[in-house]
Amino acid sequence: MLLLGLCTLATVFGIIVISSATVHLGSDRYVLVQSLALLIGIALYLLFTLIDIDIIAERKELLLIFNVLFISTLFIWGVEGTTGNRSWLSFRWLPFNIQPAEICKTTFIIILAKIMSIYRNKISSPLSIVRMSIPLILMVGLILVASDDAGVALIFVFIFLIMTYSGGVNFGWFLVAFAVIAVVTPLVWNWPGLIRADQRERILMIFDPTIDPEGLGVRWQTNLSLSYLQRGGMTGLGLYTSPQTRMGTLPAQHTDFIFSVIGEEFGIIGCIFVLVLLGFIVVRCIYIGHRSGSYLNRLICIGIAGMLIFQIIVNVGMCLGLFPVIGLTLPFLSYGGSSIVTMFASMGIVSGIRMRPAPDTSAQYIRPPQ
Repeated sequence: MLLLGLCTLATVFGIIVISSATVHLGSDRYVLVQSLALLIGIALYLLFTLIDIDIIAERKELLLIFNVLFISTLFIWGVEGTTGNRSWLSFRWLPFNIQPAEICKTTFIIILAKIMSIYRNKISSPLSIVRMSIPLILMVGLILVASDDAGVALIFVFIFLIMTYSGGVNFGWFLVAFAVIAVVTPLVWNWPGLIRADQRERILMIFDPTIDPEGLGVRWQTNLSLSYLQRGGMTGLGLYTSPQTRMGTLPAQHTDFIFSVIGEEFGIIGCIFVLVLLGFIVVRCIYIGHRSGSYLNRLICIGIAGMLIFQIIVNVGMCLGLFPVIGLTLPFLSYGGSSIVTMFASMGIVSGIRMRPAPDTSAQYIRPPQ
C-alpha cells in the first residue's frame, strides 16, 4: 500500500500539472485520458500484486516472442508521435495511443532476470553473456529500425547494464563492452544516413557553444525549458497563473518538459518535492528487491528501479540542458496513457514480490560472486 500510495500521489500531482499545461488548448481531454489511465493502472497494480511473477517468468520464450511481434507491429501500423518517431499504435476505440516499447520494457526485465537466474552459477561465462545479450540486441535493433527511437532504445541498454552488474557479471565484460562502444561509436557517427544532422547537433550543442548561438534551432526547446525554470524561482508563479505555461510556449510541455512546467509553477521547492517523491519510489523498489530471498525477484526489482532512474535522470537533465532532447517522459508525471499503465503494472509486480515469501534463500546478496 505504501508503494501504491507513492505512485498514485505522483500521478495525481502530474494530472494537476497537466491540466495547467494544457489549459491553453481549451480541452480537458488530456486530463480525462490521464485520469482513465490512472484508474486502469491501479487495477493492473492490484492484479499483478496477486500474480506470482515466477509463473510468468517461466514463459520467457513466449514473452520474447511477444516483444518481437509487438514491436514489429510498428512496421505496419506505426504512427508518429510529437517526437517525430514512429513509436505509436493508434486505435479509434482507445482514448490514447499505445507505445509498444513502453510495455516491452517490463517484459524485457522479466526475460533478462529469468535468463540470469538460470545461469547465475556461471553468470560470467561467454555462453551466459551471449544468451543474456540476445534479448537486448533484438529489442534495441527492432526499436531503432521500426521507430528510430534512440531514447527508448537507450533505456533497454541501461536496464541491461544495471541488471547484469547487480547480478554479478564480471567487471571485465563491462570493460570489453565499453571498448567495443569506443571503437564502434566513430563508425556509427560517420556512417552516412544513420544519424540525422539535427540529431548530431542536439548532442554536440552540449559541448560546443558555437552551435546555434542565437537559440533559434536545436537550442530553442532547451532555452525555453531553462527560462521556465528560471522564472519560477524558489516558490514558483502559481498553478494556472504562470504566463509561459498558460500560453503553451514550450512544445511538449505536458509530456517531455513537464518538469519545466513544475519549475515555473511551483519553483525549486516543487521540483525538489517531485524528485524526492520519485526517489522514494525508486528506493522502495530497491528495498523490496534487497529484502527478497529470490535472486530472480531481486533482479526484477533492480531492473524496474533502473528503468525509473534512467528516465528520471535523462528527463530532468534534458530540461536542464545537460542532455540532448530525446523525447523521454518523466515517470508517473508526464502525460501518456501507455506510460502510466505500464508503470503501475511494473509497480504491481514489485508489490507482488513484497507480499510473497521467496522460495530461494541461498542467494543473500544482490551481487553474487563473479
